[in-house]
Amino acid sequence: MTELARKALLPAGLQDVLPGIAAREADIREKLMSSFAHAGYDRVKTPLVEFEESLLEGAAPELATQTFRLMDPVSHRMMGVRSDMTPQVGRIAATRLGDAPRPLRLSYSGDVLRIKGTQLRPERQFAQVGAELIGVSSAAADTEIVLLALEALEHVGLPDVSVDLNLPTLPVRLFDAFGVAADDRETLIGALEHRDVAAVKAVSGNVTDVLVALLEAAGPAQAALPKLKKLELPLGASEELHRLIEVAERILASDLDAALTIDPVEMAGFRYQTGVSFTLFAKHVRGELGRGGRYRAGGSGGEAATGMSLFMDTILRGLADVKPVERVYLPLGTPQREARQLRKDGHYTVAALEGAAEAKTEVAARKEARRMGCSFIYLGGQIVPLGA
Repeated sequence: MTELARKALLPAGLQDVLPGIAAREADIREKLMSSFAHAGYDRVKTPLVEFEESLLEGAAPELATQTFRLMDPVSHRMMGVRSDMTPQVGRIAATRLGDAPRPLRLSYSGDVLRIKGTQLRPERQFAQVGAELIGVSSAAADTEIVLLALEALEHVGLPDVSVDLNLPTLPVRLFDAFGVAADDRETLIGALEHRDVAAVKAVSGNVTDVLVALLEAAGPAQAALPKLKKLELPLGASEELHRLIEVAERILASDLDAALTIDPVEMAGFRYQTGVSFTLFAKHVRGELGRGGRYRAGGSGGEAATGMSLFMDTILRGLADVKPVERVYLPLGTPQREARQLRKDGHYTVAALEGAAEAKTEVAARKEARRMGCSFIYLGGQIVPLGA
């Protein structure tokens, strides 16, 4: 390995985004944000780093272990690099927008950095695009966020999208209602996360029959809903299940082209959620497109909120390759006013430079245009295809 190649190595999970892909990501990111804006979501921008205590206020506990920390040389206080933008938006809502009318609709876009990747997402730096609906706790709000995500993905042309609707708080509600001991709770949570019906049945108590019925009800929404409606759950758990059913029925009634599945006891990755949650997938695409759900903006004592984050790296994997931008080569001597007019008309140009390889002949100019990846050349005041 050469010294230059050694210096170009990047840490695991980090990568350079090269021409073409970088432009594609920027374009898709702005299309997603435009979709949010058309639904009334105002854009905010959060800092890359902030003081540790404010950055992690109200965040999921696992984010604390995913946050890079550094000492601020000015204040001598610990700061953290954002690993998720949702808590930052919650902070903005609670402080600088505390007096703004509710419900508050905010959107955001930016990169996050995490200490470790996962098996499904080995990338440690990736772009998040998301939206938060703060100050309301209705089923209509839960539904709006799911449909907002689906509409945005439809807007960028992502095919074969599916939604997995979850209720991660339901098992805990049932544990409380049936008085499940702490040790049994951990055993049952592990069994639920692995879909191990036998392990659930191995725990004694009335809760096991209910959990098995919920596991067996999971699947496509049209088949799952009738099964879920027949279940009789204790007060509190029953109310949460009815909310899940209502949101599912609202999504089905929207006629958006997306498959809907229901897994009422899915908890993995949703430990800080407080109600209906969801994960987005696409056929033949590795990893999650995004996820979201109900939470408390600003921590346990904060406002009711629901939101979602979309992951640009996964979304790009699901989109078809686009044709490269066709560029017009401007030979030496092309007047600047004509070059500016071409760009005003929407063309992409590449101008010859003095001292470059091009000689002052049309043949040489065409050869240089091809070398620079152009599809057209500007000759005699006309845009001419290089093949002509």
